[in-house]
Amino acid sequence: MKRCLTILDVMFIAIGHMIGAGIYVLTGSVVRNQAGPAIILSFIFSGFAALLSAFSYAEFGARFPRAGSAYTYSYVGMGEIWAFVVGWTVPLEYMIGNAAVARSWSGYFDSLVYKSVSNWTLEHVGHLSDGEGFFAKYPDFLAFVLLFLVAVAVAMGSKFSANVNTSFVVLNLAVLAFVIVCGFTYADFSLWSGNYPDGTSKFFPYGIQGAVSGASTCFFAYIGFEALATAGEEAKNPHRTIPLATFSSLAIISVLYVLMGASLTLMVPYDQIDPDAAFAAAFEMKGATVAKVIMSVGALAGMLNNLVTGAFALPRAVYAMADDGLIFGWFGVINSRTKTPLNATIAFTILNAILALVFDLEALVDFMSIGTLLAYSMVSVCVVILRHEPQLIDGSETEYDDGGNLKSWVPFRGFWRKFSEGISIRCAVGTLIFGYVCLAIPFKTGIFSNPGGIILLIIGAVCSLTAFILILGHEQNKSTTTYKVPFVPFLPCLGLLINVFMMVYLNLMTWIRLFVWLVIGIVIYVCYGIRHSKEAKKLNRVASSHMSVLKNGDSKVH
Repeated sequence: MKRCLTILDVMFIAIGHMIGAGIYVLTGSVVRNQAGPAIILSFIFSGFAALLSAFSYAEFGARFPRAGSAYTYSYVGMGEIWAFVVGWTVPLEYMIGNAAVARSWSGYFDSLVYKSVSNWTLEHVGHLSDGEGFFAKYPDFLAFVLLFLVAVAVAMGSKFSANVNTSFVVLNLAVLAFVIVCGFTYADFSLWSGNYPDGTSKFFPYGIQGAVSGASTCFFAYIGFEALATAGEEAKNPHRTIPLATFSSLAIISVLYVLMGASLTLMVPYDQIDPDAAFAAAFEMKGATVAKVIMSVGALAGMLNNLVTGAFALPRAVYAMADDGLIFGWFGVINSRTKTPLNATIAFTILNAILALVFDLEALVDFMSIGTLLAYSMVSVCVVILRHEPQLIDGSETEYDDGGNLKSWVPFRGFWRKFSEGISIRCAVGTLIFGYVCLAIPFKTGIFSNPGGIILLIIGAVCSLTAFILILGHEQNKSTTTYKVPFVPFLPCLGLLINVFMMVYLNLMTWIRLFVWLVIGIVIYVCYGIRHSKEAKKLNRVASSHMSVLKNGDSKVH
């Protein structure tokens, strides 16, 4: 691929992927049903959770600047099979995200034209389902067409799509600045202070639990910063560009989200907010018609911007796997004219458009979250593992540092030395994850008072603490990369804890759908990827070389 993207281009890819349905559609729903004015704390909590994952993405983006994002990082840290598991969920994450945003755009546009689009479709095409299950109430042809139009823009080339994205981001930032300033002119701070007649806090109408619950929902608004990692192969100076773009985009988005939440909840009482078109309805209640129109245009532009960056990232995630031979090589072909993975763009746009056409928005978003959290968790795990593996000493081609060696105070050192290098740190991380799951289940099910819940909490606490101490008992390597995650292993392990808890809190059907998708992927891997991957071909070449030497009768090799 062509290295043509600047820091601004890459940063705006992340901002464009985060501004969209998260801020324009999600905010009203969280304020009305979960958090009230405390949504500003929800955004801060979820932003902190995203930041913990961003540290790990920034280090890997600087060390391994290739397309593929979490898939590439998992390949380096955990090997081929785990990379395939993560890589198989990443394209699904982008497809579902794009389909969800396309349906949000269609629904928002439909509400602005007084349901003309949906009414026409129901009248002339008919119902697809009752709208209660996995399928949508009616086929969304507008979302279907929109995804193809966006794919055409992305297929024109990286710099062209980056320029389109930058234009949308500038427009969005201008609209958001206008909305924030205009919203604060109607601010009524009495909506935040004191209590309602029934004693409920105006700022915490749902309690602190509501703010925490809102944070898990608001996390969807931060999904997207990792999209810039897929541009690592096209960034001009990725070792500097990826870390700077990651933290800059998260900082800008966090400030915007908090200000948007504050302006909305200071304009209108939380229980009067329209969950479907919160800002437009709030301005309409205040008689600010011009502001409502500008806000509506900004919402449509923001979600379209979201689609552009999602359509940019999707084929690059597929290309990385195809280039490594894990899925069909046809997807890894780079077009000679556009310098983009055109085959992957065409094939996965068709799948993406079908998803948007027939599936329900809420079901799509739930399924998307688990793939994202799985990818975030694996990247945090890989940072811990790679930081505790030996690295070549600078200037040497044969000498390694003491990375991964057990410190003198660790008990049973002799036992761990019986195993191959890296086993002890992997066992420690695996035990840590098991402990986190045991800790999360009682919180999810509310079985603290039951003997089973208490036993799980004890097992989880013992496993987590023991595993973390064992991780601390490993020496870290002396890697001199451009950017390194600070406070390892504390920050990656804290990020992993938050991600595991959020995954456990997802419903059972989401896990079942993930399992079915992974089974399909494993079948492809066993039937195709395991024999065609670059690693397999490399091993075959080595084996063939040894066999040819043996046939020639070289007794030393024998």
